[in-house]
Amino acid sequence: MHPDLPSLNALRAFEAAARLRSIKQAAKELYVTHGAVSRQVRALEEELGVALFAKEGRGIKLTDAGILLRDAAGDAFARLDGACAELKRRSEEAPFVLGCPGSLLARWFIPRLDRLNRTLPELRLQLSASEGELDPRRPGLDATLLFAEPPWPADMRVFELAAERIGPVLSPRHPRFAALRQAPPQALLGEALLYTASRPQAWPQWTSAQGLEPARLHFGQGFEHLYYLLEAAVAGLGVAIAPEPLVADELAAGRLAAPWGFVETRARLALWTPARGADRRAEALARWLRDELTEIPS
Repeated sequence: MHPDLPSLNALRAFEAAARLRSIKQAAKELYVTHGAVSRQVRALEEELGVALFAKEGRGIKLTDAGILLRDAAGDAFARLDGACAELKRRSEEAPFVLGCPGSLLARWFIPRLDRLNRTLPELRLQLSASEGELDPRRPGLDATLLFAEPPWPADMRVFELAAERIGPVLSPRHPRFAALRQAPPQALLGEALLYTASRPQAWPQWTSAQGLEPARLHFGQGFEHLYYLLEAAVAGLGVAIAPEPLVADELAAGRLAAPWGFVETRARLALWTPARGADRRAEALARWLRDELTEIPS
């Protein structure tokens, strides 16, 4: 605030009392006590060195100084209210830009995009995909959907949506599909497993959860991105490992199978948004995402 201006709270209390010609009504409008408004007005009068109100019977009336300040404050607050309303309108009408890993976008989000647009038409979603390290603080993003492990940073508001569950998947087109789908997890130690450079810890995490030794894993073809890894699995080129949501549709359609199930990791699928301001659109999107994710069978 400009150093020569009085307290904004005091000016707001005075403006309401002057406009309504009542300390009581001003207190009601501002959701504070009668005494709080009186103290603010009295402090303002002391700071300015003039009387702003005079008693008139059981009520109050404005002095000449009060009339001058009322007109100036009323105009200033009206302009502020109008500017804030315009900024809010622009924000709500602007597209909501969501950052998302390309694999998650292609294999889970896009197949549900039409349903999202019907449920939240006011969102006007704009998607920004990335296959590299996705930075939730990147300028231009309203929110980011990604798998990550807590703790969460203080400068971000994080809506936890679901625990990450990962597991091996293979296609009926795999040459040894019939034998492998009946085999215990140990059978995978003899397979040349498909893997992705973007998630090297996935196979060791799953193997350890099964009580097996990760050092015994044997890796075959590697892929830069998860999307290509899963395309290779669907084509029957090997056994891959992936988060459950990204293969849910293929499992339901029978294009992939998960004979050994999924295990939970420390990571969470979460919607990240800057903590500096609440965005109702982010909250609505988080609710929709949770609803969609609960439909994935465990």
